[in-house]
This record gives sequence, structure tokens and C-alpha cells, in this order.
Amino acid sequence: MPQLNESSLREEICRLGESLFSRGLTFGSAGNISVRLEDGWLMTPTNFSLGRLDPARLAKLDADGNLVSGDPPTKESFLHRAMYKERPQAGAVVHLHSTYSVAVSALADIDAANVLPAITAYYVMRVGRLPLVSYYPPGDLGLADAVARLAGKHHAVLLANHGPVVAGSNLDAAANAIEELEETAKLFLLLRGANVRLLTEAQVAALKPA
Repeated sequence: MPQLNESSLREEICRLGESLFSRGLTFGSAGNISVRLEDGWLMTPTNFSLGRLDPARLAKLDADGNLVSGDPPTKESFLHRAMYKERPQAGAVVHLHSTYSVAVSALADIDAANVLPAITAYYVMRVGRLPLVSYYPPGDLGLADAVARLAGKHHAVLLANHGPVVAGSNLDAAANAIEELEETAKLFLLLRGANVRLLTEAQVAALKPA
């Protein structure tokens, strides 16, 4: 994906937000999107539906996280900044409260070190290992520290009883990965209790990140 200027990035954020909303991957004012700029970030504003974003009203933050222009950023901006700090090559972060991923995050018997099994090659390539971050109440800054402890090794994490946070090299990569995660969560729930044929360790090892 070619490098986009700020105006194009604003349009792309709004395009993605509308797409996620129209397909039921987010609802109300849940979920948030950000992209890295040379001197800071663009983020979706707080209390805005991703389906009705205005490019001119996106929050622009400087490198210290101060609001430069636009509406105040998402109240979960600290999650995005934690990801960016630990992943210098990340160009975008998407966080959703998508239904199937949240459902999986609330299960008591999942493996916190790797929540979803290797059901498909595409999940392995786009997400890989998915750790579970312990539950924190909304707005608790301790969540940023918990995410940061995992973000250096994982570009995707699942927040317990909350939803996924995924970083990507660009907006398309982050969006593709979080959508693959949601579909795999759906498959995982559909297959619970069945005798499932998962990818073997050798098959997983042979795959390359998308």
C-alpha cells in the first residue's frame, strides 16, 4: 500500500469505520481506529459512531499525545499509544468490541497464552498467537501497561470481557487482521464441542505472516 498523505488517511479511516459499522463489526459508539503520522497520530473521536465519522473532526495528536486539532480522541487512546510504543513499525491500530471476539474473551476455559487455536492458515498468517489481557474496568490506565507487556511480541491481543486490539503496518493490514480474528472467533464458537481437525505444529510453522 503506497504512503498516503494526511488528507487521504483521514478519508481512509472514515471509509473503514463506515465499512465496519455497516457490516455489524461495531455498533453504537464502540470501537476506535488510529493511524500513525510522522509527528503523531490521527484517531477517531470519543463518543462518535464509526459509521458516521467526519474526516475534518478526527482527533490529531502530537508525539506526546496532546490534542492538536479536531475533536477529543477516543477515551481508549492509551491502548493505541501503548501498541505504538512497543511496535515502532506499526502504522495503524484498530480496536473493536466485535461480538464473537468479545464472547470468546468472556469464556472461563480458554488458554490465556493463546486464545484461539489454528483453525485456518489465514488466521495463523494474519494474527498468529493471541494472548488474553486480564480484565480492567473502562478507563483504567493499568490496561495500557498490561497491553504494553504483550505488544512487543504480539501485534494482536484480546482484552478480557472487552474485545480485540490489533496493530498493522498500515490501516488495511490492521483491518484485515482484526476481521480475520473475528471470523475465527465465530468459527471457534461454532465448533466448540466438535472433534476439530486443527493445523498441526508443522503446518503452522510452514506459514509466513501475511
